[in-house]
Amino acid sequence: MGHLRPIAVLACARGKSIEVTTALNRETLKAIYSYKIKAARVSRSQSYPLSQPAVLGPKTRLTIGNKVIAPDGFERSATLVDGIFPGPLITAQKGDDFAIEVVNELKDESMFKSTSVHWHGIYQNGTNYADGTSFVTQCPIAQNHSYLHTFSAPNQAGTYWYHSHYSVQYESICDGLRGPLVIYDPDDPLAHMYDVDDGTTANSSLINGRGRYAGGPMSDLAVINVEQGKRYRMRLVAMSCDPNFLFSIDGHNLTVIEADGQLTEPLPINGWITTGCAVFPIYQMRATWEGTNSAILRYRGAPNVDPTTVNTPPENQLQETDLHALIDPGAPGIPEYGKADINLNLSVTITNGTFYVNNVTFKPPTVPVLLQILSGAQEPSQLLPNGSVIVLGANKVVELTLSTTGPGGPHPIHLHGHAFDVVQSAGNKTFNYVNPVRRDVVNAGSLGQQMVIRWVTDNSGPWFLHCHIDWHLDAGFAVVMAESPSDTRAHLNQVPHDWDQLCPTFDSLSPSQLGGGGRKSYEEAASITTLLFPPSPLP
Repeated sequence: MGHLRPIAVLACARGKSIEVTTALNRETLKAIYSYKIKAARVSRSQSYPLSQPAVLGPKTRLTIGNKVIAPDGFERSATLVDGIFPGPLITAQKGDDFAIEVVNELKDESMFKSTSVHWHGIYQNGTNYADGTSFVTQCPIAQNHSYLHTFSAPNQAGTYWYHSHYSVQYESICDGLRGPLVIYDPDDPLAHMYDVDDGTTANSSLINGRGRYAGGPMSDLAVINVEQGKRYRMRLVAMSCDPNFLFSIDGHNLTVIEADGQLTEPLPINGWITTGCAVFPIYQMRATWEGTNSAILRYRGAPNVDPTTVNTPPENQLQETDLHALIDPGAPGIPEYGKADINLNLSVTITNGTFYVNNVTFKPPTVPVLLQILSGAQEPSQLLPNGSVIVLGANKVVELTLSTTGPGGPHPIHLHGHAFDVVQSAGNKTFNYVNPVRRDVVNAGSLGQQMVIRWVTDNSGPWFLHCHIDWHLDAGFAVVMAESPSDTRAHLNQVPHDWDQLCPTFDSLSPSQLGGGGRKSYEEAASITTLLFPPSPLP
């Protein structure tokens, strides 16, 4: 009998990804099979293949609509992609071109009826207009309209995801508009470490769209079917609105091999992985935050019962500083704190529920930042929102130090358009410029802590930097990094005509067409200036 060594890729704490391995020996299996099954509780959870039923390619259509669902037994209206929760898995091969049409068929009057879709972790180099970030790179997609996102990711492979990014409707992530995106590398240098990689995903305190809540019904749990002796690459995406998670599989060790689409040196973990995420061959998969939710890891031939395995304390919980980039390790620039070309310090405070970054709260501008830049605005004084746009020169090494005060941490900070090197992790006093982990979401820590990251400004355009806890973004926790605005027009591919029409269409919407965002969404649409709208094409 061989060892079972499942491998998982984790998108932790709101969009981070990591990879893991687990082991099970012959003696454990003997004990497993000797268990008296009469003590077991019959499982209500049905087995299903590891891959999701809906898998789309890089050229596809996503239809956004409303549907009442109850994934954890609590019924509610949701904003879904193709009527599925979580949204369908989108897959591609490294080097593929993407052409994804987002069709807005939202109708629920109690919810926002405009939307956008952001491709989390994709650099969008030369296609900033396809990033899907409302009021930064585009206007929202209006009800009964669509927008075709065309982009490529030639040097990227790994685990990513997509979700809504419509400012005050950002909570639509909580309402269900989210799904996984995986780019496979046929030449993956770590392919020798796993036998099965079929796109298994998990999200937040629901796992594969299923879960239970305290005091609620015994709803079905997701079941992951495995065979003894095979090694599994599991791609776990933490798509939740807020919590950070501790992820574990009872009775199994894990080996991390990827973080946010970036390969890492394989790191064995005997315990929990921070994501912020009957003694028979059935094991509990746990995602722990304020509470715990679970899925079931079931070996072929095991009875259809819920597991009763015990969650033991970790011996060596994953620490971010233990992760190291596998490919081309090392932070750019002079390996010393404060010696980058551009050194930024951002201090985040909170007053009466509103967040401030360097004493400025982010409010969506009256016209998208990209449209401002393409219309000639280039200096910080010309770019809206005032005080929230940081202009950076081209091809410079940036070192960003971010510290937080007040409640609400730890904050997962996401930068669009880049991966970055984490040269100082929150809560750690040491710096690592030699082989730090590389990712696109980082834990900013809690009161009195700081994190330090580095990247190179080689992707001209406006890129959002924000807390990935939805309510914190809505409460102002964000800035825009405008990289070399004078170069943006030349750097971009041809901007699609449909992009030009997003703002005029959104501006023309009535309150009833905007939906349940109330007066706020209508005022937001009405305040957009028409001065920068492109002229309508001649008939």
